[in-house]
Amino acid sequence: MTDGPSYGFDTLQIHAGARPDPATGARQTPIYQTTAYVFRDAEHAAALFNLQEVGYIYSRLTNPTVAVLQERVATLEGGVGAVCCSSGHAAQIMALFPLMSPGKNVVVSTRLYGGTVTQFSQTIKKFGWSATFVDFDDSAAVKAAINDDTRAVFCESIANPGGYITDLDAISTISDAAGIPLIVDNTSATPYLCRPIEHGATLVVHSLTKYMTGNGTVTGGCVVDSGKFDWSASDKFPALSQPEPAYHGLKFHETFGPLAFTFNSIAIGLRDLGMTLNPQAAHYTLMGIETLSLRMDRHVQNAVKIAGWLETHPAVETVTYAGLESSPYHDRVARICPKGAGGLFTIALKGGYESCIKFVESLEIFSHVANLGDTRSLVIHSASTTHRQLTEAQQVAAGAAPNVVRISIGIEDAKDLIADLDQALTKANA
Repeated sequence: MTDGPSYGFDTLQIHAGARPDPATGARQTPIYQTTAYVFRDAEHAAALFNLQEVGYIYSRLTNPTVAVLQERVATLEGGVGAVCCSSGHAAQIMALFPLMSPGKNVVVSTRLYGGTVTQFSQTIKKFGWSATFVDFDDSAAVKAAINDDTRAVFCESIANPGGYITDLDAISTISDAAGIPLIVDNTSATPYLCRPIEHGATLVVHSLTKYMTGNGTVTGGCVVDSGKFDWSASDKFPALSQPEPAYHGLKFHETFGPLAFTFNSIAIGLRDLGMTLNPQAAHYTLMGIETLSLRMDRHVQNAVKIAGWLETHPAVETVTYAGLESSPYHDRVARICPKGAGGLFTIALKGGYESCIKFVESLEIFSHVANLGDTRSLVIHSASTTHRQLTEAQQVAAGAAPNVVRISIGIEDAKDLIADLDQALTKANA
């Protein structure tokens, strides 16, 4: 559908990448539950392994069900290609893998999911990489943090847990001037609320586990390639601009142009890291994406009502939802997330840590889980769970202080959700 008329989002979320199955005429994308694919002949096999022909070799690399999902997510994000993988954390490593090498660093926002903070502050050290954490509201600090060894800038469009909206235009201006790619995690916003590539992002990553699937059934990740970055403009990205020994000296950027990153991530990233998305998970995510816009509209509608109500509750100290006029990031909504500020935010309780624990345990409709973006409303006390591994200073910087609870608003009846929150706050404040 990419070569025809300019279709709307609601149409693309159902049809992009999908075609009736040529063998059976099946309208829904089949689950191609197979490990390998029969080659036409030896010449065909050699062409596939030499990257001279696009096709299917082995499901660690490519799979027809996953390929439909990759095309759909790339289309919705406005990218040229995408690579799906086993989780959102896998997607982050996949995004960095062709860019980094020992001794190189990535400049990242302090407002990130706790697991990402740990991955960047601890785990990537084992690769010889490092991360510099900066408040992305301070443009001068972001610019100053970039040095000759910086290979990427990383942030979230709507930050987890606080719902903080990053000024992507300002950050991309800085990364462009430095000649390095901007990677944006668009999990909390989805391409329905925010299109980071339109604001200068080079790569977009997703935890498909969250809003994209929307039903809490799978784990999955995706990296979307904008196709707009010139990987050969400097010698900073040899994996993409220089000869690749494993493919007889092929240069990915010279050979594949705008799709250089996508092909490299499949031919090398998935080949060697093996972070493969299974076809059944891809199938569930495809079905979830078909209702993405409908769900996101309801998430936003409910979040606006509930955040507004919480802001007036005597037990609540603050609400971080950017959709509220009181939010310091409210002015960014219309520019960065024109269809709404999402369904994720935090509340700080006046009773502190113990009140947060009592509040979470008293909720009845809200599920206490380590997830977000479900059709169901979810809640978690980040400081004792997802951000537990961080110091208190890191928790505060990430928007997950000990007196803070993260709320992911679902698509249930808003009145029922407010009643549940009210009774739990009363018990927590007793």
